[in-house]
Amino acid sequence: MINVPRSRRDPTLDHEQSGGRPSARSGLAVWPWFLAARPKTLTAGAVPVVVGTAFAYADGPRVDWSLFAFALLGAIFIQIATNFINDALDFKKGADTAERLGPLRVTQAGLLTPEVVLRGATVCFLLALLCGVPLVLRGGFPLLAIGLVSVAAAYAYTGGPYPLAYHGLGELFVMVFFGLVAVGGSYYVQTGKITPAVLAAGAAVGSISTALLAVNNLRDLDHDRRSGKRTLAARFGARFAKSEIAFFALIPFLLLVPIGWRYRSPMLFLPLLALPLAFRLATLARRLSGRELNRCIGMSAGLLTAFGCLLSVALLLR
Repeated sequence: MINVPRSRRDPTLDHEQSGGRPSARSGLAVWPWFLAARPKTLTAGAVPVVVGTAFAYADGPRVDWSLFAFALLGAIFIQIATNFINDALDFKKGADTAERLGPLRVTQAGLLTPEVVLRGATVCFLLALLCGVPLVLRGGFPLLAIGLVSVAAAYAYTGGPYPLAYHGLGELFVMVFFGLVAVGGSYYVQTGKITPAVLAAGAAVGSISTALLAVNNLRDLDHDRRSGKRTLAARFGARFAKSEIAFFALIPFLLLVPIGWRYRSPMLFLPLLALPLAFRLATLARRLSGRELNRCIGMSAGLLTAFGCLLSVALLLR
């Protein structure tokens, strides 16, 4: 793939760079936005809300499903906004070039300009804040603080004076906001409290999302080093990154122990059915390299979905 200034691009090049799919110039303007949203990653926003609400259902006495819907939409909008910002700013910082091994990025491919994508992120943030209004009315200041900090952190992941992803703090960001905060906040808005079991579940869900990020960083290790993006993989090397993936893929299954102890039900070990997928992910990540690791991105998202859904079903049926 060759970077060509937008003013000199041939429309056929845009078509080729989008994998043969219609580009924005061919009239299907929605397709680049779909790519920029990165649908495979949206489970990281949706699954924590489902899990947190399932815990609220288990603890009773009832769940407000309208609040669940607002929390789910808000989380997805924040995830999409984060992806948009990552797409635009990684390109502007020189981290996304023709050499990258991951899926197509719309700004790097010239399908959308960084400025347009950043405006799209702003719209998603506003929609997320709008979805948060009913949550704040129900949960008060703690939910307001969670919402505002989540939006700020989503921007700080790639933007601002100290972008987290460029200083080895991406894993911490994912664990906190796509694990502890998302699961805990979804539970809190329904119940007005937080329990140790919910925090354990937040850590479990956040761990799998962190494994997904670690796979991404392992794949891009060499390129990130050249562009100055100091992820943990870029700092400590491939062996560390592979061990990190294995750790975060497998630790959620140990965290089922305190959850099962809290509810005293063997149903809470239902997520163990996803354990073979976690072992498969750890094994493939250790064996594969470069572009081959794209297989593990989808596998990580599948593991997160399987674990979260099985845990939620277990809570509903206990």
